[in-house]
Amino acid sequence: MSRVPLRRAFADLPPYVPGARVPVGAAAYKLSSNENPYPPLPSVVAAVADAAVDINRYPDMYATELTEAIAASILVAPESVVTGCGSVAVLGHVLQAVCESGDEVVMPWRSFEAYPIAITLAGAVGVPVPVGADGRLDLPALAAAVTPRTRVILVCTPNNPTGPAVHADELAELLAAVPKDVLVVIDEAYVEFVRDPLAADGLAAFAEHSNVVLLRTFSKAYGLAGLRVGYAVARPRLAAGIRMASTPFGVSHVAQLAALASLRAVRELMTRVDKIVVERARLLDVLRSQGWTVPDSQANFVWLALGDQSSAFAERSARAGVLVRPFAGDGVRISVGEPEATDLLLEVAADSSPR
Repeated sequence: MSRVPLRRAFADLPPYVPGARVPVGAAAYKLSSNENPYPPLPSVVAAVADAAVDINRYPDMYATELTEAIAASILVAPESVVTGCGSVAVLGHVLQAVCESGDEVVMPWRSFEAYPIAITLAGAVGVPVPVGADGRLDLPALAAAVTPRTRVILVCTPNNPTGPAVHADELAELLAAVPKDVLVVIDEAYVEFVRDPLAADGLAAFAEHSNVVLLRTFSKAYGLAGLRVGYAVARPRLAAGIRMASTPFGVSHVAQLAALASLRAVRELMTRVDKIVVERARLLDVLRSQGWTVPDSQANFVWLALGDQSSAFAERSARAGVLVRPFAGDGVRISVGEPEATDLLLEVAADSSPR
């Protein structure tokens, strides 16, 4: 029986696996998706309510007011900002704008699991470079993996799911070694949580290097994961190309107004981020006191390299009322949530301690 074939590339395309959700009617803490545990601010809820009366109309296709507000907040020109339906979608548009069929995209691995998917959908070929045993990206190895076919290098900092941030000197060496016609995409989805004084400054790198593009999101620190707003920062010519590849009306009117309200309330939101950073420190300290080796996370999650025990640990956590994110054969990523969730998770970790 004949049937319409899918692209051959789909045969080996790994599906995106979302973090486990709390079953309907069950009680559990969700630490599986790196979400902000705090509910939306009242001012953001009010903006969403105001926007809801206009959902019969298409949104501003170019998110003009939001784009200008983002640009003002990070001190770049508005024409350098391209919004999209989360930074994942924006990454896809970046790759579609610069990659021809068969081009190579060098990426760290393990890193954000959407990378191989986005690369394949753009018709490119992913070149994975192993992350170090300490969870840190190996930037010299990323540079060494560049070939004449390389079009893009992905740098996730802090790295999801392991947590460490790339240091400024490491990024400087990479950018000095990479040809200027190779795009370096710095994925800063968790940049607001970084407290490492040695961490790279993506905006400074963008200002200095014309082949740098930044990715950022409102999903994590700003708590708008359910509304899907992300953006790229690129030189105007590159930004124009990314904009051409973008889905028309990709950011809803509701999402645009919520993001604008969040930018206006940035001080209040960053106070929440500070609280998450304090809870991250507690989680790291106690896990290490229990005998676990944990990378120095600069994000809103921590990483346990449990290998073949990853799924079993996730199952024990779920039975205790805490959902975490296992990566089979590699490790478990634990989002920083409510203090009560941390307490439960630490009880599970104590029972499973390597000591």
